[in-house]
Amino acid sequence: MTADIRNWVHIGTLEDIPREGARCVKNGEMTIAVFRTAKDDVFALEDKCPHKNGPLSQGIVHDGCVTCPLHNWVISLETGAAQGADEGRTAAFPVRLEDGRILIDLSYSHEAV
Repeated sequence: MTADIRNWVHIGTLEDIPREGARCVKNGEMTIAVFRTAKDDVFALEDKCPHKNGPLSQGIVHDGCVTCPLHNWVISLETGAAQGADEGRTAAFPVRLEDGRILIDLSYSHEAV
């Protein structure tokens, strides 16, 4: 039997992130961008585009994706995968909301491939 061990960390509240915007948190050497959509869904990705390491937190949030500000790559907020003809992935972390509080599971990520 495998135990489901999670490391849920409270990183702020929903109101800390503007709609269709992002805020960053540090996890050791890694910066994680936490995104809020227009419908108040929250996602967390490593703040690094798989193309040229652009800061995804400074990109445009739209339609479940973020567009990198450097070269316009579109990245899925859910999976961290590049969309369209582009290939690559950035690490994505599970997120949950509890009474407006944002929690990220830092023990698990969909690793970049």
